[in-house]
Amino acid sequence: MSRLTQKLASVPISLIEANDFVREYHRHHKPVVGHKFSIGAALGDKIVGVVIVGRPVSRHRDDSVTLEVSRLCTDGTSNACSFLYGTAWRAARALGYQRLGTYTMPSEGGGSLRAAGWKVVSKTSGRSWHSQSRPRVDTHPLGQKLLWEINDRVLQ
Repeated sequence: MSRLTQKLASVPISLIEANDFVREYHRHHKPVVGHKFSIGAALGDKIVGVVIVGRPVSRHRDDSVTLEVSRLCTDGTSNACSFLYGTAWRAARALGYQRLGTYTMPSEGGGSLRAAGWKVVSKTSGRSWHSQSRPRVDTHPLGQKLLWEINDRVLQ
C-alpha cells in the first residue's frame, strides 16, 4: 500500500518518544518536562506526528477539567495536525475532561485547528515569564499568542 493510500492511525507513545520527535522536527519549541498523555500519528509503522497533552500553563485555566496541548509536531504529512488535534480531544473527553486548549502564534494560520472544530477564544500578550522574585531565561517565542479551545459546548 502506498503512503498516499494509507490512513493515519493513532498509536500510544511515551513522553520520551514524543519528546524525541519534537526535538527532531519542531520549529521553535523544545521538549516538555511532563504530560498527562501523548499520542502518535502513524502511517503504517512510521510515526509522522505527535501530540503532547498536559495541565494548562496558566494557573487560571488549571481547574481540573481543562487540559492543554503543550506540543503538536509533525513531519509535514498531510492532515496529520488536524488528525492529532481531533484525537487529543477525543482522548481528553474519554478521560472526563471538558475543555482542551492550545496556543499558537498569529503567524500560524490555524487551519488544522479549525478543521478539527477548535475556536479562538482569546489573545494573550505573550510576555516574559521572568520576574524579580522568580528569575527565568526565556527560551520560547515571545509576543502575542492566540488561545484556541474546544469544549463540550462547541460540539453542541
